[in-house]
Amino acid sequence: MQMNGSSSSLGPGGLDLAQSFFKPIQNGAPPSTTKRHTKISVVGVGNVGMAIAQTILTQDLADELALMDAKPDMLRGEMLDLQHAAAFLPRTKISASADYSVTVGSDLCIVTAGARQIPGESRLNLLQRNVALLSDIIPPLAKHSPDSILLIVSNPVDLLTYVSWKLSGFPTNRVIGSGTNLDSSRFRFLIADHLDVNAQDVQAYIVGEHGDSSVALWSSISIGGVPVLSFLEKQQIAYEKHTLENIHKEVINSAYEVINLKGYTSWAIGYSVANLARSLLRDQRKIHPVSVFAKGFYGIDCGDVFLSLPAHLGRGGVLGVTNIHLTDEEVEKLRKSAETILEVQNQLGF
Repeated sequence: MQMNGSSSSLGPGGLDLAQSFFKPIQNGAPPSTTKRHTKISVVGVGNVGMAIAQTILTQDLADELALMDAKPDMLRGEMLDLQHAAAFLPRTKISASADYSVTVGSDLCIVTAGARQIPGESRLNLLQRNVALLSDIIPPLAKHSPDSILLIVSNPVDLLTYVSWKLSGFPTNRVIGSGTNLDSSRFRFLIADHLDVNAQDVQAYIVGEHGDSSVALWSSISIGGVPVLSFLEKQQIAYEKHTLENIHKEVINSAYEVINLKGYTSWAIGYSVANLARSLLRDQRKIHPVSVFAKGFYGIDCGDVFLSLPAHLGRGGVLGVTNIHLTDEEVEKLRKSAETILEVQNQLGF
């Protein structure tokens, strides 16, 4: 079932009114064959998927947006709701279907679909259900858009990014997880709030697992170009380590708090993923802490694992990983985070 946008064939017998309405100029050349069309597909139109889709539209990041979901009625409703805002948005073709053919030719495929945890269900059982779900999603996406970049948002994101890499057969640079990009934004917000500065002037990263074993890179935090910890030491300003740890714990608990209060997270992850889409498709060459193939970086050699590292992103996907100086303690925590992910990953049979 295909549910596309508007058509210019509205006249009698399917007459193309666009050709009747507009008269071409004389001696004109046909359009350039150079590809300038950008297409993004979003798989899963729940709260997260639609927050991402809405942010992509308002930020004018795509010429075409394709929505895909297994629930056709909700899918059509979401498509129509977005199409009806056309007069207030940049021109974007919006299509929707429960058939993966709607995603054909995508430059970026964003996967948000995932099973919800049943009360009393173990995390491993939930993970296995999500792996089964991705087994139905990733192969047809890869088939219809073999040159696309896969951006996985479904949780647990590091493990599911690894699974998506295996299922797609894509090179490692074109499979990315949203990882700790949002965690790092929360981190920057909390630091900025403590110091009463703009969060955009705070350079700070959370790396490792998108979860409890994540690592806050305190040693590399800077504000307005000033390294924070070395500044405090030079000024002989005392600080307590547990204060820093409490800020990190607040980052980890932030999503749980939002979920407890409103039932789900949506807006922040929508902005986070749209931010990644901009860097990738517009070749911004920005550094983002996202889930990437981490083997060989920072002494991580325990196996094929995806976790968040400060990655250089552009039109080719992951262009490289930033060589940030880490303390011995941070390196050890990062390795343990990798081992935590691998411990569960090894139970999947991939």
